[in-house]
Amino acid sequence: MDGDYFSIDSVIADHQKLPCQFKIDVPDMGFLDGGHEKDIKAMNEVALPFWLIRALLSGEWIDFDIPTPYGQRVQRALKADTRNVKLAGLVGGTGLWYLFGRAIAEMLEDDQRAALSKMLLDAFDARLGDIYDQAVYFGAGSGTRGGQGSDASEEFRQGLEGTERQIFLIAQESTKKMREWLESSDRPR
Repeated sequence: MDGDYFSIDSVIADHQKLPCQFKIDVPDMGFLDGGHEKDIKAMNEVALPFWLIRALLSGEWIDFDIPTPYGQRVQRALKADTRNVKLAGLVGGTGLWYLFGRAIAEMLEDDQRAALSKMLLDAFDARLGDIYDQAVYFGAGSGTRGGQGSDASEEFRQGLEGTERQIFLIAQESTKKMREWLESSDRPR
């Protein structure tokens, strides 16, 4: 992702592979496909790293479809109930669904870009309240079963993607510090 050269998450996200379809024949590049063919033929589908896709798209040598983690099935699931979608596992190792989605949106045509951006924003907006509520709940030392809460809330937390996990941890730590400060203050209770 162009935004942060030194970010490990950005480097990892740049190496995610996406299926693309070449519009032209490409001699002596069959190794990109991992096969034994010497050349890549037009209309062949090849999984390429994200950083290479951006360069090839600018030259209009390839086409690519919106990846599965942002496709119709995920969109329908998010519209039905954002809490039940485990965003963490949709994009692989980093689980940075929003970051990767934003980078993909930057490569799309205007109408597709707007639709994907809206989906990302709507999902984030719909999930943020639950993330904050649970972070405050667990940061305050509340909760049943030693602060673990219900199975549904635990499952929701396990499905948080990287950015959401960071927000959860920051809000949880902030709540703990606020509680400690309130307990140590000289104000009458």
